[in-house]
Amino acid sequence: KCDSIPHETVSVSRSLRKITPTAYQRLRTVINKAEQISILGHKLRLNDKEREANKIIMAAKYAEIRRGLLDPTRFTPGQHIFKTLTAIRKSPIFKIIKSMPKGGVLHAHDTAICSTEFLISLTYRENLWICTVKGEKAIAFRFSVEKPTETPMAKCKWELMCEFRERMGEEKVTKYLRRRFSMYPFSKFVTNNQAWAHFMGIFILLDGLICHAPVWGDYYYNALKEFQEDGVQYLELRSLLPPLYCIGGEMLTIKDTVNIYKSELERFMADNPNFIGSKLIYAPLRGVEPKVVEEYVKTATELNKEFPDFMIGFDLVGQEELGKPLIDFVEPLLKMPKQIKFFFHAGETNWFGSPIDDNLTDAILLGTKRIGHGFAITKHPMSMRMARYLDIAIEVCPVSNQVLQLGVDYRNHPAALLVASGVPIVISSDDPSFWRCAPLSHDFYFAFLGIAPVRADLRFLKSLAMNSLRYSALEGEEKKVAFAKWQTLWDKWIDDLLAQKKN
Repeated sequence: KCDSIPHETVSVSRSLRKITPTAYQRLRTVINKAEQISILGHKLRLNDKEREANKIIMAAKYAEIRRGLLDPTRFTPGQHIFKTLTAIRKSPIFKIIKSMPKGGVLHAHDTAICSTEFLISLTYRENLWICTVKGEKAIAFRFSVEKPTETPMAKCKWELMCEFRERMGEEKVTKYLRRRFSMYPFSKFVTNNQAWAHFMGIFILLDGLICHAPVWGDYYYNALKEFQEDGVQYLELRSLLPPLYCIGGEMLTIKDTVNIYKSELERFMADNPNFIGSKLIYAPLRGVEPKVVEEYVKTATELNKEFPDFMIGFDLVGQEELGKPLIDFVEPLLKMPKQIKFFFHAGETNWFGSPIDDNLTDAILLGTKRIGHGFAITKHPMSMRMARYLDIAIEVCPVSNQVLQLGVDYRNHPAALLVASGVPIVISSDDPSFWRCAPLSHDFYFAFLGIAPVRADLRFLKSLAMNSLRYSALEGEEKKVAFAKWQTLWDKWIDDLLAQKKN
């Protein structure tokens, strides 16, 4: 009997075409507003001064977007950063962002955070030797009173850096070092692996220069200085914690390395009371056997006991495609004391459905507090939902993702979906030294102009700054003090922005 009752499948598209133009506009408004609710910053309310400052910011942003619409070759987020570094420095939006108090950097690596200029200045220090192949290609550096006896991976000849500079000519050496100390100007590699090989080669070259104990301390202090000058008040640094060497060849312990960090931080804080602070994440290499990770866990535990308020986290670093997946290390990692938080790199890849992006699942199950990069997470709806519901922030590093060949046009960056879906994110810079970038401003610039919606405004920028403190390892009173210090500089920045408009 039921079969005899005729029925017709309802066509929503046909039904919608029957509504009036007024009803159509109302429905369209409702859908658009519903979509905007989860976008980062949408719920934030600006005060009167911030609303006036927002007009200045959005006028500059829309001007850049209009130029990009008329001539896409002039829209910097659509191109490789190495082709647009000069243009970006002239950008009104970049200048505004550079002066903005951006909170903290939660994803950066120990020997890739100081400017190229500072690195070159280190090569003028006494007793520095350079090891070269064919008389000019640098393989290694070493501080030593006598000629070094260490043999780098490639056979090379040691000579004093001052003699090398005199022999080659200062201008030529400076130009050469500027190229060797960064990925610039290589915007195209045949493969992701090729980009990573070049990238890791810079770390290896810099080891002997930076891992000299006196230089290590100066490097960290200078990094804090450069970060602060770029509007950063807080840093969570991932470090391999290498054993440092002295001028006579004596080797220090890992605890000595941490002590140098801590003493330099205290010195910087005394000189700069507006700075919030810094914490350390022990981040050794992932391309090892499980028994080595067991040793990592022991080391992290010992360091945390001695430096409980400073060495607070653990990660495993290195190229995910060529390293071991987290699943291989679950057994030793589950033995890590609970007070040591996990901040795992995971999903820094273009692969889909492989053991590489499975790292996302394991990072979440292991209780990671944040996910480093998470580039592949938008291909994993369950991981995205878990990150949202468990309040796990994704550490988005736009420039790093581009330079290491994961993508080119920032408008296509997967973080756009995270922003639209309400998945928590923080913006970080990863290895700004190697990109010739500011400590954080370039990444904020691309996030605001390329990744975020066109209409994203000061609320988006403010939310990013606040997220960097909210999802930091700071706790309790530390976090309250951090927000207070940031708010003071934020209010002053708003006042300065409005004053500049009047003038």
